[in-house]
Amino acid sequence: MIRKIIHIDEDKCNGCGLCASACHEGAIEMVNGKAKLVRENFCDGFGDCLPGCPTGAITFEEREAPAYDEAAVKASKEAHPHHEGGCPGSRMMQFTHSEETPALAAVGNPVSRLAQWPCQIKLVPTQAPFFDGAKLLIAADCTAYAYANLHEEFMRCKVTIIGCPKLDAVDYTEKLTEIIKTNDIKSVTIVRMEVPCCGGLQRAAQNALQASGKFIPWQVVTISRDGRILD
Repeated sequence: MIRKIIHIDEDKCNGCGLCASACHEGAIEMVNGKAKLVRENFCDGFGDCLPGCPTGAITFEEREAPAYDEAAVKASKEAHPHHEGGCPGSRMMQFTHSEETPALAAVGNPVSRLAQWPCQIKLVPTQAPFFDGAKLLIAADCTAYAYANLHEEFMRCKVTIIGCPKLDAVDYTEKLTEIIKTNDIKSVTIVRMEVPCCGGLQRAAQNALQASGKFIPWQVVTISRDGRILD
């Protein structure tokens, strides 16, 4: 049948995931860092996903598509009561660590200092409450494995986003620029490995700082492959 249904322009999509969270029917999911209409029969054509898209990647179109299947949507919600649409793994969360956290750390018990979810640059939204007034840590994936005390020395009291430009095969500049430009970021710390490919992460962060038009204190810390701070 011909009916109104959403269309997602993948070239405009920045992977923020807001549309997937806004879709109450579960028609949209994040696939390889991009929003995709994965269940056409779950799309009711009302466009709850449109207002939240920061890049204008979502529009309506009229085309051949299966009819909206309300019964299938209801059955899916009953089978997955905590899945309100989109990928559960990319749904935004903020963490408040308990009062025991400092005490546990003091006696040598490792504790997580991750303040929010998601943390991957490709998955994190460009605008989120946890960015308001945040000290931002932009870290290469490998640093958490190479440097044993990353949580206490670098992640504590910061919002952490991580990535690897070599594995993701993307330039993070555009997304980092949007994060820094549209949120009240107080400082930026870049933690990278000594390997050359990590230069892409550092360049993207520095270019984003410059493109944002803001004056924000920033620093770069380099970790050696055997787990030492080099500068």
